[in-house]
Amino acid sequence: MQYSEGHLGRIFMVRLDDGEDILVVMDRFVVAQKIRAGMILFLGALREGRLVTGPEEPLIPPVPHFEIFGGGWEIFGMGTIYRGNDGKPMIHYHASVGRGTSVLTGCLRDKASTYLLVEVVLMEFTGIYGKRLEDPVSGVHMPMLKKEE
Repeated sequence: MQYSEGHLGRIFMVRLDDGEDILVVMDRFVVAQKIRAGMILFLGALREGRLVTGPEEPLIPPVPHFEIFGGGWEIFGMGTIYRGNDGKPMIHYHASVGRGTSVLTGCLRDKASTYLLVEVVLMEFTGIYGKRLEDPVSGVHMPMLKKEE
């Protein structure tokens, strides 16, 4: 187990409009606001997107299984923010999307284009020492946490 203790910093409410990609817009926003660690909660709808819905086989390192969706899907989810080894923020998103009786849950990757509106609540954490680094065994970028020195 690893942990790092911190405090709640700034809180942002962000509105994404039709056609904006949540992955692109929020990456830029986090860089512009100089956020080092935090959490994102979001809800709304996506025109189209791509999710990792698990591994192709339960092996380590995993080979991700992708699902592509389009046509207007409801969405809610969350993301965590840590800096990578290069000092740039890395946001790890997980979400559930649904349309009719179809539902997908997984890790948002590559594309998440807003349909009408996505509302985002971003909470900044201060005093947290965390980096998202590639685990050499799994190949997955994992948060590495410790008390700040």
